[in-house]
Amino acid sequence: MKKVFNVLDYGAVPGAEVMQHKAIQAAVDACFLSGGGEVVIPAGTFRTGGIRLRSNVTLHLLSGAVLVGSRDPEDYFILDEDTVEPVPKDVKSRGPVPDGRFESVCRKYAGRWYNGLIRAYLAEHIAVIGDKGSVIDGSNCYDEHGEEFYRGPHGISMICCRHIVLRGYTMQNSSNWPECIWHSSDILCENVVNLAGHDGIHITGCDDVIIRRCAFYTGDDCVAGFDNRNVLVEDCILNTACSAFRFGGTNMLATRCRIYAPARYSFRGGMTTEEKKAGVNANDAAGYTQRHNMLAIFTYYADYSSKIRYRPGNVVIRDCTVDGADRFLCFNFSGNSIWQCNKPLCDITFEHIKAKNLSEPLYLYGDAACPVSLTLSDVTASFRPDRGDVTFIHAGNYKSITLEDVTIRNNHAPQLIKSWNAPGKGRVIVKNVSCHLDEKDFVSHPEEPFYCQPI
Repeated sequence: MKKVFNVLDYGAVPGAEVMQHKAIQAAVDACFLSGGGEVVIPAGTFRTGGIRLRSNVTLHLLSGAVLVGSRDPEDYFILDEDTVEPVPKDVKSRGPVPDGRFESVCRKYAGRWYNGLIRAYLAEHIAVIGDKGSVIDGSNCYDEHGEEFYRGPHGISMICCRHIVLRGYTMQNSSNWPECIWHSSDILCENVVNLAGHDGIHITGCDDVIIRRCAFYTGDDCVAGFDNRNVLVEDCILNTACSAFRFGGTNMLATRCRIYAPARYSFRGGMTTEEKKAGVNANDAAGYTQRHNMLAIFTYYADYSSKIRYRPGNVVIRDCTVDGADRFLCFNFSGNSIWQCNKPLCDITFEHIKAKNLSEPLYLYGDAACPVSLTLSDVTASFRPDRGDVTFIHAGNYKSITLEDVTIRNNHAPQLIKSWNAPGKGRVIVKNVSCHLDEKDFVSHPEEPFYCQPI
């Protein structure tokens, strides 16, 4: 029989103004030391700093349970202080996070940047389960020493773990990413709702991931990360002021997703320091000119904060509806994007897609040593009425571009594809394309240099 540990039995008091994480942690530790089981958070509001989840422990938020994160970033160094499972000194760091995530910082697994309201490190068979009406609220914790000099701890941060289940809760106002998972495997995230915060779920260096029936409403990217293998995203809602996917990996399928803008929440980065300190949401910031458009359906991602183990490719976006994304794709390996500078993407496919209200070209610029292949199959793409002069595809360093059963609407550009490939390099394969042009006018070779604004 599963052992159950109620946090009330360990001194947790709902509604109290003082922090409750020591009592909650005591319940988690007792569960772990007894061989595992379930730690129950009953209905009520529990103010908390960092909590470390351990192997074979499920944290179960009952209906009406609310975890509200501390607004003091120093309350989240649970790994640094842990005596039950001490971590090595070389992964500890209370130092500030530089402006950007460098590889040396990302190795400090117990350091400031990886802090989270719920933490796990070198754990297996762990879960965070929420019943209907359960909430994890990050309180937009401000950290002047954090990323971009304001972002605080993640909502859930799991590093080097196996067999992870995240299910059922609502995560809101996360001061950085709601779900941050690095170098882990066998991950299931389902029926989770993310509201505001930053990237929805961000996974890097992970294998065998399922993200199912989740809803991401964020001013930042919805599904993000790179160096991932065998990832399935299905039946999700993706609503963002950045990219639905800012992603890199091998064997990734996104299917039956609703991708749309305008975004419910805008990006928090443009607020004043005073507003960030106060924990204000971007939508409530006075005088902040908010942007609610979606930048792209899919933006490729690969920087040097982690090694890339496999050749990125076999990325498929299938059976999705799209409304209001500026771009279909932003793969910009031309050299001016710091987030697209590690191993390049080899191929990407869009199948059975209906997209409307596009406003920018599809950017496909690969690596000269590893040209990229793009396939659009059974795709309908419609531009906004005021953006009909935009060329559908800007491409360079490609191996092939295949357009099969493609319909382009509300467009009157003089070409379908602007190609920066050298003469004789790459192929454009056209089968049943419906647009305003004759096939002989599909491709042009512009004299101006290729340019894509980084996003």
